[in-house]
Amino acid sequence: MTALLPALTAKVRATAHRTPRACACTPEAVLADRDDATVVRHGGIVAKAHAPGTDPTGLAARLKVAAALHGTLLPPLGEAAVALHGRLVTLWEAGTPVDRDDPDAAPWEAAATLLARLHATSPAELPRALPDMRGPAKAARAMARMRAAGPHPAAAPVEGAWATLPAWARAEAPAPLPKLLCHGDLHLGQLVRTAEGRWLLIDVDDLGLGDPAWDLARPAAWYACGLLAPQEWTRFLTAYRAARGPAVPADGTDPWPALDTPARALTAQTAALAVAKSVKENRPLDEIELAVVDACDRMGAVPPELAPITTK
Repeated sequence: MTALLPALTAKVRATAHRTPRACACTPEAVLADRDDATVVRHGGIVAKAHAPGTDPTGLAARLKVAAALHGTLLPPLGEAAVALHGRLVTLWEAGTPVDRDDPDAAPWEAAATLLARLHATSPAELPRALPDMRGPAKAARAMARMRAAGPHPAAAPVEGAWATLPAWARAEAPAPLPKLLCHGDLHLGQLVRTAEGRWLLIDVDDLGLGDPAWDLARPAAWYACGLLAPQEWTRFLTAYRAARGPAVPADGTDPWPALDTPARALTAQTAALAVAKSVKENRPLDEIELAVVDACDRMGAVPPELAPITTK
């Protein structure tokens, strides 16, 4: 990691100065520096070092799809990753992220419309065959991270909720058919506004084929846990249905039969990461983290075939 960051910085700076767009030459900004991704911006260009061990074939296919679906996904600058200090690196035009300090301006309608468009894309029309989307695998990794962190009193309800999920949601079996094109890790941090004012989805690492309900699962889980206001959930769901998204019934009937399992999985994933961080940082769970752990406790007590996750 010590050698990667300066090399990535040099790469993004060199790329920014090769493009026709003028560069203000402001200092590079490290947007993320985690075990699973390092992201650096210079001028109008962003360089991303993907997670160690990223499958080059799968990433190449995802980049090809992103280039083809340029009205839905932010296209890469070039359709091939380059190797840098043992990591695969991709380059992208920088966009304006969602303003976390202005929740009232959150682009729920744009997110829902882009998702519906992504889900409606026929897998047969994609330029490359894609592997399964990695949402369930990320949830399973979160559980493994919690278990490796050490004992914590909140681990038991998270394990109980995890045990209620079907095998596919725990990445132990293929997702149910039909498998549609999915983002795999949808949240508002995965949208940027381009210089032309369009919202686009970013981050193709989890892009693949699977149950499109997974992409609605995080806002659904937040709503069910009381962390997303009902009006915001309604805006999102209404816009998704208006754009003819296939993950939920379009006729206004109850969406929870389709959303319940993915929402439960995302709740367990979020809680597992919270518990792991609590152990690592030797601190108690905060209010939001307690809310998702409490939701896991309720989920473990009532199997999904008997009741939906929502407690509203």
